[in-house]
Amino acid sequence: MRPPLWHPPIALSTAEQASIRRIRRAKLFVFLRQHRPTLFGDPFQEELATLYKDQPQGHPPVPPAQLALATLRQAYTGVSDDEVIEVTTMERRWQLVLDCLDCDTPPFSKGTLVSFRHRLLAQQMDRRLVERTLAVAAASGGFGPRQLRAALDRSPLWGAGRVEDT
Repeated sequence: MRPPLWHPPIALSTAEQASIRRIRRAKLFVFLRQHRPTLFGDPFQEELATLYKDQPQGHPPVPPAQLALATLRQAYTGVSDDEVIEVTTMERRWQLVLDCLDCDTPPFSKGTLVSFRHRLLAQQMDRRLVERTLAVAAASGGFGPRQLRAALDRSPLWGAGRVEDT
């Protein structure tokens, strides 16, 4: 079973508009929420779906675009896998980006996030995700691509701090 394409609402809801007005720092959240339709158009989502085998059994997979957004946020903020799961239910800014505003349960499990990241790295789609995000940031002017690149290059996922599992 291939993961579904993710089509969250494009227009901001009233609750999302209120959240965005309150964000003074951490503008990457606002950028990702506003530009996620451009960043994760159907062709790129289909490319991400190739990370998964088409199997008729098991649970329906979480949309890879949603996991990719969480992975970007994780790399940018430097939080652990456990913290990602926690903030998806406790942190309104994360919920804004992942389209799970006011959710009581996380949109995915820690195992799902870790598995996705391993697939992303194994297929070398991590760099594609970063470069695509930087290109959208540069084209939109909504977020400084140099600032984003500097933060991601420092992250243990993509940058100098990246280490291999032994």
